[in-house]
Amino acid sequence: MKPLTKNTLLLGIDFGTGGCKITAIDWEGNVKAEASWEYPTHHPKPFYSEQNPGDWLTAFVSCLEQIEEQGHVNLSYIDAVCLDASTHNAVLLDKDMKVIRPVIMWTDQRSGKEVEYLEKSWGEDIFRIGYQKVAPTWTLPQMLWIKNNEPDNYKRIHKVMFVKDYIRYLLIESWETDYIDAQGTLFFDMAKMEWSPELCGLIGLPVSTLPPICKPTDITGKITEGASKITGLKAGTPVVCGTSDSAVEDYGAGAIRPGQCIIKLATAGNVNVMASKAVPHPRTLTYSHVVPGMWYTVAATNTAASSMRWFRDTFCGEEIIKSRETGTNVYQLMEEKAREIPVGCEGLFFHPYLMGERSPYWDSSLRASFTGASMSHGKGHFTRAVMEGVAFSLKDCFRLIDETGLDVTEFILIGGGAKSEIWSQIICDVFGKRVSKPLVTDASFGSALLAGVGTGVFTDAMDAVQKCVKTEKELTPDAENHQKYNELFRYYREIHDKMEGIYHDINK
Repeated sequence: MKPLTKNTLLLGIDFGTGGCKITAIDWEGNVKAEASWEYPTHHPKPFYSEQNPGDWLTAFVSCLEQIEEQGHVNLSYIDAVCLDASTHNAVLLDKDMKVIRPVIMWTDQRSGKEVEYLEKSWGEDIFRIGYQKVAPTWTLPQMLWIKNNEPDNYKRIHKVMFVKDYIRYLLIESWETDYIDAQGTLFFDMAKMEWSPELCGLIGLPVSTLPPICKPTDITGKITEGASKITGLKAGTPVVCGTSDSAVEDYGAGAIRPGQCIIKLATAGNVNVMASKAVPHPRTLTYSHVVPGMWYTVAATNTAASSMRWFRDTFCGEEIIKSRETGTNVYQLMEEKAREIPVGCEGLFFHPYLMGERSPYWDSSLRASFTGASMSHGKGHFTRAVMEGVAFSLKDCFRLIDETGLDVTEFILIGGGAKSEIWSQIICDVFGKRVSKPLVTDASFGSALLAGVGTGVFTDAMDAVQKCVKTEKELTPDAENHQKYNELFRYYREIHDKMEGIYHDINK
C-alpha cells in the first residue's frame, strides 16, 4: 500500500451528460472539496444531441478553480487523478489530432435508419458478439450515420476517443480507453474482451483508429508540464484510466455484490443490477463491473433528472429569477409547490420521452407528454407529475429485470435527483421497497476511489468501498401510497400503449 499522510488527496473527475463534477477525498473517503460546472448540449435539429469537446475542458478547469477558491484544497496536495464520463460518445480526431466535428451524444436519435439497416442485416451477429441490441445510443450506428451523411468527415478520421479519454489525452498525451467504456460502442467483442474486427468491418472502420484497451484502475500516464499550467495540477501527478460514469456510480455507492440494485436518478435514469456473470438480454444493457469478474445489467430511461431540468428551463422562469435574488436552490423553490400536491397529481400524468426512449421500449419515435390536464391543475401539479412520471419510467425499466431472472436483494438510490427528499420518497413509494441512500452519490466520488486503487492507496477495489462508502439514510415506503401508485402505474402503461402508434405516425 502507498504510504499515507494527512494531506493525501484523491481527485475524481466526472464528465456527465449535463456537466463536469469533481470530488477530492482523503484516504478515509471524507469529501474535502467538490465543485460542478454545467456545459450545453446542442440540438441543431429534431432528434439531434451534440456537445463541443472544448466545453468539457473549460468546465473542468472552472471546477478546479472553484475548489481552490473555496480554500479547502491546495491542488498541489492531490496525489492521484481518475476520470469517468458518459459512454457511447465518440470524439473523432484527424491526423493533426484536431476534433473533426461536434460529438454525437448517447441521447441522439438521428441514426434510426442506420439502426434499422444494421438490425436487419446483422442484428443477430451484433448481439452475439457485442451482447447489445442495436439502437441509436450506440457508437456503431452513430458512426454509420456520419459515413452516410458526412462522408468527408468520415474519411478524415484518424483516431477515435471517448469523452474521458479525450480529456485524459489532453492531460497526459496518451489515448487508452478501458474495457467498460469500450463495451459501450458495439465495436467490442465481449467474450474475447477486445476490439472486434467483424463489428468494425460492418462500416469499414479500421481497428487501428480505436484506442488500446486497459483496466479502469491502470495508471496511464502523468500530468504533463503543459497540462499543469492549464489546470494547476502538479506535473507528474499519476492519472488512472477510469471508466464509464454508470460503472463508477454503482461502485462508489457500494454496489459490489450480486443482487444489489442501483436506482439512478441523474440526467438519465438507470436500474442496474449487479451479477456474478454476464446476462445479455435484447432489451437491457450488459457491462463489466469495476470489481474484476463481476457484471451488471442495465435497464435505462433516456431522460430522468434532465426532464426536471427541461421543465425548469422551459416553464420556471419565475423560480429561476427568485433563485438568483435569494440564493435559494431553484429546485427547492419548484418543489415547494409540488409538496402540496397529492399522490397521482389529481389525474395528471407525465411520460418522460423527451429524447425517445431506451428501456423497456427501445423506440426513438416516442415523445414526452402531459395527459389528463384540467383547469384545476397548476404548476405544482406539473412539477410533481414530472417526478412521478420519471419514477414510473424507472419502474417500467425494472420489469425487464424480472425477465432476466436476476435476483434483487437490496435497493440503493443515487444521482443528482436523489438529493431531493420528495423525489426520493416518490421513488421509494413507487417501487414499494426499502431504499438506502449513500452519503455521497456522485460518479466523481467513485472515480476518486479508483484513483486510490490504481495508485495503491487501497489494496483493491473492494477494500476502497469497505473503508470509504457510508450510508446517509434508509427510506421506507408508505404502504398506502405504494398501493395508489400501483393503480396509477397501470394507467401510465396504458397511456403509452395508446399513444405509441400516434407518435410513430407523426414522426413519419
